[in-house]
Amino acid sequence: MGRRGALPAAAGLVTRGVVVAAVAVGTAGVVDAHAEITLDVDGQVRTVDGYGDTVADVLAFHGITPGPDDLVQPALSASAPDDGEVVVRTSRDVTMEIDGETVTFPTTAHTVGELLAALGPRGEGAVTTASRSDLLGRSPVRVSTLKTVHVSVDGAVLPLRTTQATVREVLDEVGITLAAQDGTSVPLGAAAVDGMVVVVHRGQSASDVVTEVVPFETETVESDELPRGREIVQTRGVPGERVTTYEVRTIDGTEVERTVVERTVTVEPVTEVVLVGTLDIADMQVDPSSAKAVARSLVAERGWGDDQFICLDQLWEKESGWRWNAENPSSGAYGIPQALPGSKMQSAGSDWQTNPTTQIIWGLDYITGRYGTPCEAWDHSMTVGWY
Repeated sequence: MGRRGALPAAAGLVTRGVVVAAVAVGTAGVVDAHAEITLDVDGQVRTVDGYGDTVADVLAFHGITPGPDDLVQPALSASAPDDGEVVVRTSRDVTMEIDGETVTFPTTAHTVGELLAALGPRGEGAVTTASRSDLLGRSPVRVSTLKTVHVSVDGAVLPLRTTQATVREVLDEVGITLAAQDGTSVPLGAAAVDGMVVVVHRGQSASDVVTEVVPFETETVESDELPRGREIVQTRGVPGERVTTYEVRTIDGTEVERTVVERTVTVEPVTEVVLVGTLDIADMQVDPSSAKAVARSLVAERGWGDDQFICLDQLWEKESGWRWNAENPSSGAYGIPQALPGSKMQSAGSDWQTNPTTQIIWGLDYITGRYGTPCEAWDHSMTVGWY
């Protein structure tokens, strides 16, 4: 992977396999020469000679001194790998606007997708002002997370799952219209946050015929294609509308009684269907020598849990059956992740046509950049049929 990296001048004075003496780190000492190591520093990949007993020794030899908040895998104290990979992600402060609140915090993420993945469940399904594959820059990243906003309107309370950023956008998204005399308990321009309750106040009207909201129902369905406890909205609930005619009784011009004469549903509500996962990792069979086993290890290296591997397994089982030579004759998609075109996987290695590991590495990078996590990619595939 990548070209052989340039080494410090001192390295040019030694021959591979020869013991290197007097490496200047405090006092002179003797270090071992390991086989080639793939060094990935903030996405810049090169192949270098690994000199030293530990990962820290190898990095120091190549002039890399990680800070206390940097991420290093394997750990600095671990033995230097033979023909392995060392990953370094340097930490820096980034500023995000999350649901209207501006926060600054240190992170080792270098793309928007990695940053959202680092947020955990809160970042799943989030909508951003930038592409997930974009590198983090100096400009703040604006994020609107997936949240539930409870809207009380026309005698019903609607739990609306949404990624919209403001109260106005939440109401517009589901078609709740406000008349000129109507009002809300919070400003329409206020940021929409998880758990918020918005009360719609209907103003008085001289008309005896009014348009009202019809609440939607929610149906829960168990799914053995999702990790246990995970939920996705397969069909989003949408409120309907009805026209109600009232008989109004007044005394001295003041309304004292209002009776329903007729109600006609003009727009039928759409039932919300929520899938709830029931699949456990213990229910899965993973051959230790298979591509799945490699993928499970690489998923764990990225800090993802078994739930994410379950989603990845379901996704690539559907796409390719985990076959490295799977090819779609109509579209030309190729390999385990069904890259389109398959040559895209060249960025992960020249052996992309035959090496399952190369294909898996590319596929995980693609998922991180576009969706954030395998479960988000699988959710998308279950909802629209592709990822």
